[in-house]
Amino acid sequence: MKFNKDTKIGEILEKSPEKAEILLEIGMHCLGCPASQMETLEEACEVHGIDVEEVIEKLNK
Repeated sequence: MKFNKDTKIGEILEKSPEKAEILLEIGMHCLGCPASQMETLEEACEVHGIDVEEVIEKLNK
């Protein structure tokens, strides 16, 4: 699966649970929060002050 800025956090964790480690490493420690499950990758990155393009690159390696 290829991830993009519109991919929801819940979808990433459901389809590729091993990617949680990448999200935790960049500071997204709220992965278990119900609200985060419906956030897009872009929204989550914005809240955490992280460049979404860098995260997409890491997730798609």
